[in-house]
Amino acid sequence: MSVSERRSAARSSVVWGALESVLEGADGHQVLDIGGGTGGFAVRVAALGHRVTVVDPSPDALAALARRAEEDDVDVAGLQGELSSLDSLVEPSSVDVVLCHGVLEVVEDPAQALEAIARVLRPGGVLSVVVAQRHAAVLARAMAGHFQQARELLEGGSSRPDGTKPNHRFTADEISDLVAGAGFSVGPLHAVRVFADLVPGSLVDLEPGASSALLELEKAVAGRAEYLPLAAQVHLLATR
Repeated sequence: MSVSERRSAARSSVVWGALESVLEGADGHQVLDIGGGTGGFAVRVAALGHRVTVVDPSPDALAALARRAEEDDVDVAGLQGELSSLDSLVEPSSVDVVLCHGVLEVVEDPAQALEAIARVLRPGGVLSVVVAQRHAAVLARAMAGHFQQARELLEGGSSRPDGTKPNHRFTADEISDLVAGAGFSVGPLHAVRVFADLVPGSLVDLEPGASSALLELEKAVAGRAEYLPLAAQVHLLATR
C-alpha cells in the first residue's frame, strides 16, 4: 500500500466508522452517493446489502465505478449529473441515506445544494457530509508560501487562484449552521485527517507499524471537538 493509500485509509476509516451505525444491521437502504466518483464508498456500501446510486459528472469516473463494482460482484447504479440537476435525476423523498463527500466545496451555492439534497431524502433520512476545513487550509497555504491565498481563505474567500470554479472551505460551525439552515438536525461532528497530511511520507512508509499507529491516532481524536480546527476535513451526520 502506497503512502497516499495509507493516508486515504485514515480518512475513510474515520468516516466509515461514523457511518457504521447508520448502515450496518439495517435493512437494505436506498443510498445516494453524490460525487461518488470511482466508488470508494459506494461499492463498500453496496456490499452491505444496500441499493446504491452514484451521481457524478465524470463519465470516466462512472466507468471506473462500473469496473470496480463488477470486480467486487455488487450492483451499483451510476448516473451522470451534478447536484444542480439532482431534482431531475432522483425522485423526491425516495432516498434513505445521502453521502455528500467533498462536493460542497465546488458548487456555486452550498445552501441551495443542501436544499436539493433535503428534497430527495425521506423524512428521517440521514445525510453524511465531508467538507474541507478552513483553518487547516489556511495553515497549509501559509506553510507552502502562498500567503495571499492563505489570507483570502482566512477572510472567507472561495475562489480558486485562476477563478475557474468555487473553492469553498468551512469551519465546523459554518458547516453545522449551513446544514441546519437546510432543515436538517445536525448530529455529531468528526475531525478527519488531523495528522495524516502533516506526518512525513517517509516516516509512514518506512517506520514499522507507523501507518497503523497513525490510523489509530486519527480515530482517537476524531470525536474530540478541540481537534476540529486542526483537521483537514470535517465530517458530520445529520437527519432530515
